[in-house]
Amino acid sequence: QVQLVESGGGLVQAGGSLRLSCAASGRTAGAYAMGWFRQAPGKERENVAAISWNGRSTYYANSVKGRFTISKDNAKNTVYLQMNSLKPEDTAVYYCAATERLGVSRASGEYPYWGQGTQVTVSS
Repeated sequence: QVQLVESGGGLVQAGGSLRLSCAASGRTAGAYAMGWFRQAPGKERENVAAISWNGRSTYYANSVKGRFTISKDNAKNTVYLQMNSLKPEDTAVYYCAATERLGVSRASGEYPYWGQGTQVTVSS
């Protein structure tokens, strides 16, 4: 079992930056591949970024490529999402997720462990 706790969300103006953190606890938490998903009101949950267990492989949705960076510190059992040049359309609840798969996973169904979510609001 892995427990995930996100932090770092908030209100920011368009063009600003935020860094989300997701602390994992539980048995061998550092061995999990991780992902960040977001869900805006009335929209489906989408995968915005994912990272392999060792941090060597990553995936980004086209909508965030070049603006968001996912990273993983296995020593701290923490995954980060650095979000720059934020846009109003980035407004959503952001969730981190963990999977025992070692490579990059993009589908939400591949992640059995989820955090509670953190709200990101970007004002225009």
